[in-house]
Amino acid sequence: MATFNLKVNGKEHQVEVAPDTPVLWVLRDHLQLVGTKFGCGMAQCGACTIHVDGNAMRSCSVPVQSVADKSLTTIEGLSDKGDHPLQEAWIEHDVPQCGYCQAGQIMNAAAFLKENPNPTDEEIATAMNGNICRCGTYLRIKAAIKTAAKNMS
Repeated sequence: MATFNLKVNGKEHQVEVAPDTPVLWVLRDHLQLVGTKFGCGMAQCGACTIHVDGNAMRSCSVPVQSVADKSLTTIEGLSDKGDHPLQEAWIEHDVPQCGYCQAGQIMNAAAFLKENPNPTDEEIATAMNGNICRCGTYLRIKAAIKTAAKNMS
């Protein structure tokens, strides 16, 4: 066990865990931030996507020791009131079905739009390619990202 100082959603936390503990489990089990979901456990599906210093990362495969002293953002921290343009576009386009992958989808899209605020359809498809939705809501996800991009510009 080791002690790590983490900044999550703008708040400082101290956790005592094994250095190789995936960030996902620190967020969910130690900080009670359960918006980030466990999917495949191999960084293949994107359900566990969070931001580390503003970059989208799969929290299921990132050991906590590698993010100490970095700024982490989860879906709970994307917006204080849940009114990030992507969250509003998600509602407008009625994107979620089961909803399980949606936090990871939104976090990946938020990091993408920060880097590319005016994406083409192809760029959206490429950026979101690693986030799997078993319900197949890809067309609505793309529409929501396009709406959010317009509303953010």
